[in-house]
Formats: sequence, C-alpha cells, structure tokens
Amino acid sequence: MTARRLAALLGVVLFLAGPAQAADPVDVSVGLTNSATDVGFFIADKRGYFAEEGIRAKFIQFDSAARMNALFGSGDLDVGAGGMSAGLYNAIARGIDIRIVADKNSTPPGRSSQKLVMRKDLVDSGRYRTLADLKGMRIATSAPGTAAMGTLVKILEKGGLKRSDVEEVHMSFSQMVLALRNKAVDAALPAEPQATQAIEAGGVRIVSDDEVYPNHQISAVLYSGAFAKRNPALAQGFLRAYLRGVRDHNDSLVDGKFTGPKGDAVVEILTQYSLVKDPAVHRSFILSAINPDGTLDVASMKQDLRLFREAGLVQGKVDVEQGVDLTFLDAVLKSLGPYKHAH
Repeated sequence: MTARRLAALLGVVLFLAGPAQAADPVDVSVGLTNSATDVGFFIADKRGYFAEEGIRAKFIQFDSAARMNALFGSGDLDVGAGGMSAGLYNAIARGIDIRIVADKNSTPPGRSSQKLVMRKDLVDSGRYRTLADLKGMRIATSAPGTAAMGTLVKILEKGGLKRSDVEEVHMSFSQMVLALRNKAVDAALPAEPQATQAIEAGGVRIVSDDEVYPNHQISAVLYSGAFAKRNPALAQGFLRAYLRGVRDHNDSLVDGKFTGPKGDAVVEILTQYSLVKDPAVHRSFILSAINPDGTLDVASMKQDLRLFREAGLVQGKVDVEQGVDLTFLDAVLKSLGPYKHAH
C-alpha cells in the first residue's frame, strides 16, 4: 500500500470516527462558608479555570468550617475552605487524613478578616466604653474552637479579661447581623462582607482582628486524604485553578479594595456567587489578604493550636506540621511561577 493510499484510508477512518470526545469533567465537592474570601473559588469557577483542569466544582454551604471535618473523615467532602480550628486538629489527632494545602486568608496589618461589632445602644448608653466592659457580655462567634476564638482571646486580653468573663454563642455570619439588630447578642465577630452589613445596620465597629492579632492565619484550603490520594494530578489541577482565581482577585485590588474595570468584574462574580447581592457592599470594605502564592503562616497556626490546648479543646498528640502538606502547592508554583501583580 502506497503512502498516499494509507493517508487517504486513515482520513476516512478519522472522518467516520468523528471528533475526539473530551473526557467528562470530574465532580469535586467544595465546602464553603460563603465569606468574601471564597472569591478565589468563585473566580476559578466563573472563568473556567476549574473546567480547564477537567473539574466541575460542586459548592456546598456550611455555617461554620468546623462542621466540614466529619465529612472529610467520611470521604463525602473533597475540598474545604476551612478555618484553623480545634476540631480540625482533633480530627487529625484521631487519624483522619485531612491535608492543609494552601492559604485561604490571613490578616496582615491593614487587611482585617473579622471585626468586633457592638450594638449601638450599648455604646450610646455608656455600657460599653473600653474592652474591659466586654465582661458579662454575650458575644457571637462562628463556632467553638475556631480561628475566631484566637481573635476573641486576643481582644479580651487587651481588656484584661478571659474567655470565662464573657458568654460565647455560636451562629453563622449572616445570623450575626440579625442577632445584633434584634438584640439577641451584645457583640459579634462576623467576617466580611457581613461585618460591613452589621455596621451599616447600626452596629459599631470596636476593633479589627488585624489590630489585635496581625498575620493571623484565619483559614486554609483543605483536602481530604481520599481526594489527595485518589487522583493527585486532579488535586494539583484544582489548586492550580484556585490560585489562578486568587491571582485574578489580587490583580483587581488597589490598597485592598476593588478598583477599576478588573475590580468591577470581580465584584460582579462575588455578587453572583455570594449571599450578599449588593455590589456596593463588596466595594465598601478592605478585604483580608489572600496570598497569591498560597503561602501559609505556620507560626500563627502554632499559636492558635496552643490556645486550643490551653482551653482544653484539643485532645491527643498532634502538631501543625502533621496536618500541613505542601506537595501540591510546590508543584503548582513550579508551573505558575511566583505571583507578579498585573498592572
């Protein structure tokens, strides 16, 4: 058979077979608390970065990241935007394979994540004047033993107080806005954008977490061990898509706020995906930092673990390094390179 006839025959075969079919995308379940710092996931989904990696992200809403741990253990959750919680370290101590793989947000000076918001009537009446006046108050945080507990401890220490001097209640960030308005709590520690909503609804900003606990590692990207092991290439692809979304987010900021056309485009995505549907709210506050290279502040994580232990919330032998797995991040950074702000 001549080369010309072979080529012609091959062309007929390819024509009859039709175009090559792309593999179906793989569903990846992603636990979120729907805070503003979930923006990297939202951008990666909206702009097709997950799709380019063969991933269909399935977002699942949680009122607290601490409630994701049981689903990691059962294999019913692949990825989570999780806080550095006592529950996380307890799960790791019990042998549940949860990997802390990259930064999700932290609080360098000037880039707060949560704000202590007080009812205005308590300020106007003089019931609250200084942090020492928090004694006896009912304060809302997202869940026991979360990163917010570390922030609350730091705030109370500034007022010469301990956790036992206040009553902690636990609810979602959105519920905090209503609880302050209805006087069900005296103060709350919501994250953005709910912190701004609480202030706009009449609450009074008392202090931000970056002021009392700078460089606090608030949350991280978590992988279940099953997801990490089942398809390491897919897990690496997920993180690559996520970091591309985070870098787009960082490109859209000027001094921590959304500015210009790039900022408008990200605000549009946040308005579509998040629970807050007013674009003006997303533009109104300075966001906490999301590291475009995914770098974790391990020193902060160790400090929180010590606080959890001192409070009797962590049982068993566990350390931060036991949960951290940077193999996926290291591989992604080799392909993406270090972040350079797009001007």
